[in-house]
Amino acid sequence: MPYRLRLPSRHQIIEFIKEDKWTKTQAVDVPNPVPPCWDLKARAHRMREHLSLREFSGSLGDIGTLVPILISLTVQGSASLTSSLFFGGLWNILTGFYYGIPMCVQPMKSIAAIALTNKFTPGELAGAGLGVSAIVFFLGVSRLLWLITRFVPLPVVKGLQLGTCFQLCKKGVDLVKTHPAFWGDSIIWSDNLWWACSAFLLVLFVYERRRVPVALLIFILGVVFALAQTGVHHQFGQVHPGAHFVHPVVPTAKEFRTGFLSAGLGQLPLTLLNSVVALAALSRELFPGYDPSMTHITVSIGVMNLVGCFLGSMPFCHGSGGLAGQYFFGARTELSLYFLGAIKIIIGVVFGESLLAILKWFPSSFLGVMLFMASIELGLVARNFTHHEHDEKRRRQDFVVLLATAAALVGFSHDGLGFLTGMITGLVFWFHRFINANGEVSEVDTHHTHSPAPSSESVLLSDGTKTGTKLTTTTVSALDIVADHSYSSVARTDSYSAQARTQKAQTAMENCC
Repeated sequence: MPYRLRLPSRHQIIEFIKEDKWTKTQAVDVPNPVPPCWDLKARAHRMREHLSLREFSGSLGDIGTLVPILISLTVQGSASLTSSLFFGGLWNILTGFYYGIPMCVQPMKSIAAIALTNKFTPGELAGAGLGVSAIVFFLGVSRLLWLITRFVPLPVVKGLQLGTCFQLCKKGVDLVKTHPAFWGDSIIWSDNLWWACSAFLLVLFVYERRRVPVALLIFILGVVFALAQTGVHHQFGQVHPGAHFVHPVVPTAKEFRTGFLSAGLGQLPLTLLNSVVALAALSRELFPGYDPSMTHITVSIGVMNLVGCFLGSMPFCHGSGGLAGQYFFGARTELSLYFLGAIKIIIGVVFGESLLAILKWFPSSFLGVMLFMASIELGLVARNFTHHEHDEKRRRQDFVVLLATAAALVGFSHDGLGFLTGMITGLVFWFHRFINANGEVSEVDTHHTHSPAPSSESVLLSDGTKTGTKLTTTTVSALDIVADHSYSSVARTDSYSAQARTQKAQTAMENCC
């Protein structure tokens, strides 16, 4: 009888999705290590247990991204240094209190890059941040984002993290190449490749000794160099301590349209995928048992910018890269965010815009090394890219999805295109597995329906012995259903056994190759 593929029912599709583990991204079944924000006693006990220099060192794990963008936007006049530091510190403290983990607050990188290229006014920068945040806030509150991300396979999420790792590594190298000199007249004594290599080797030497606050040591040395360069160039007179305040920025309709269409649309997929989906997955990876709500993350991003952008702050979001960087350098609790937030608020209010005279001399070689090593920590989480550790064929398919996502993200420099490439690749593999599974079931059903009754009373068993018990057609069918798809429990006819052996050999070759 010719083979006929039967269309699956809705129930079969749902059951296949569950067994295929294509959407499983939930936290592991262990107790939540982070007490809720209203349990102040438990939170205080947890912070006392982790109180060390490592927490303060970890709080500086994301400055490799923050400082260059902050200085560039402020010098250009697109953002206020006072507002950015004040609200950045405030959001650090509030997110640390609510989430209980080092949930970083970092600039929206895509908006910042376009703003620097097109020389945005403060109103255009605010318009871009407000537009993106309003959409993200709506998707989170309406739960539409949950419906979208419910069917995002794990290899795509890991591919986004790996692609972001490569992008941030490249930015770290670009910072180091700002002053690429070992010797010669162009060398700067406080910022050169000698210091970059020294910082890199220092981080590697203490890589397995996470108790050493290496980020804090590098940051202190960088501050000393910046102060020394400021003194050498006689620029301390530009620093004016005092009370500095924020000022409102209300974008016009034209500024809002220009900012959102030019920079906001490109930032939207980056925020949804890296700041929400990948961040939630990374939080589960680094803190087993902790399962952050993507709705809460989107609301947090929306509130930060709907308030801050109106008062001159640059747009902020969360991000998996920042969390990985702070975790790599030692942060484990919200204590690191309290420390970083307090420092930002104090510096922003006391020094304000005049702090640029010092910040611009901070060695870019140190910033590049810190950003590079923090990115490596983000890429490490991509090693757990599948739920099928013992299925070599499925592991290979998931790895292809991972590579396709990361390569498209890096090649196009666009998270949305990387995500789309990964989803298409994963969907093709999923459809292939579904057709194969449905076809195997149909073949088994056809064989059971048309199997002839045994012609003799003795039946050859799998161990080579014979039994004199007469088996009816119903008994043989029952044995066939209980047996697995390899049909090793009951031997078939010689022709069917040869066919089964051939199929096993082909499967082994596919898994090998």
